[in-house]
Amino acid sequence: MRIDAHHHLWDLAVRDQPWTSDAPALRRTFTAAELRPSLERNAIDATVVVQTIAVPQETPELLALTCEDPHVRAVVGWTGLTEPGIDRLAELREHPGGSALVGIRHGIQDEVDPDWLARPEVRRGIKSVAAAGLTYDLLVRPDQLPAAVQAVRELPDVRFVLDHSGNPVVSPEGLAPWTSLLTALADCPNVVVKLSGLVTQTGYASASALRPYADVLLATLGPDRLMYGSDWPVCLLAAEYDEVVAVAESLTEDLSAAERDAVFGSTAVRWYGIPS
Repeated sequence: MRIDAHHHLWDLAVRDQPWTSDAPALRRTFTAAELRPSLERNAIDATVVVQTIAVPQETPELLALTCEDPHVRAVVGWTGLTEPGIDRLAELREHPGGSALVGIRHGIQDEVDPDWLARPEVRRGIKSVAAAGLTYDLLVRPDQLPAAVQAVRELPDVRFVLDHSGNPVVSPEGLAPWTSLLTALADCPNVVVKLSGLVTQTGYASASALRPYADVLLATLGPDRLMYGSDWPVCLLAAEYDEVVAVAESLTEDLSAAERDAVFGSTAVRWYGIPS
């Protein structure tokens, strides 16, 4: 099973997406029906749809999609990590499609504090996510990556997913500090990393520009701890869906068939518990 482990969907007629205000290309509705032809062209069997904004109404809407669309199999949703929001985890499971809830995410990159993940109330909330049998997806800026590594190290009972490979700065100056942090992260067996969002970091589809980063990920974590994600439609700021897939396939072309299957499917199946 080939899986796109990270994409988004939204309807501006239902809810605004204020974070797109500086990206005119994203200031419209994006539906599962629009994405479907791209999935079919690239033999993607299943997807994980991921939350975009911190409102309680969005996650039940995404869960409902898993009852309607054959590709959308899992949801990484949102709930407040501190009381009373964390109490909604059980309630979310009761919504239509609730069994497809596999993880929780908060837009940490929008928090001013680079050490937001170290706050005691945040740590308690993340532990509650793990106690509910869910993963916690980490969406961080480069300056927040050290705190993310620390959280993963200090919460060994939580299953973490690092989105977009930690959003590295793709430049000769950015590679070394990112490599050091990812090497430290790889020592923690309770985390996997998404091979996603990197095309947007470069601004165009370039396997050669991203190969040093992919090589680090493969050398430190290995294919069994990497999962492909398109980050559609955000990726459209840099490249079309087919181009994103082509870049990911180029970056993994030297792997064995089993190793490629891990990056493009079995890691997501295992970590998120997606039924085959």
